[in-house]
Amino acid sequence: MNSQFKKGVLELVVMIVVSQHDIYGYELVKQVCEVVQVNEGTIYPLLKRMTNEKYFETYLRESTEGPPRKYYRITPLGLEAMNQLKYDWLQFSRQINQFIEGDCDHD
Repeated sequence: MNSQFKKGVLELVVMIVVSQHDIYGYELVKQVCEVVQVNEGTIYPLLKRMTNEKYFETYLRESTEGPPRKYYRITPLGLEAMNQLKYDWLQFSRQINQFIEGDCDHD
């Protein structure tokens, strides 16, 4: 997939995954990669930025497999931003699909 396409949709995919349930970083990377193939080095800076923007909050939870894990939870502000991004994406993709399929007027 084109890397510019990935960048354009990655924030939305991450927000949707986190909105479904609280999740720690590695598990989030695995779930995002089922939709958009990216490496961990792309996800963690995005998580940090989105946490700084108050879209996510974090907390530690004990793990049976080592040290405590940092979990991400979406905030009300994050849900608002996700819903707007989702709306924007659906509008945009609908327009592009119509154009590609030749259903657009070119007046």
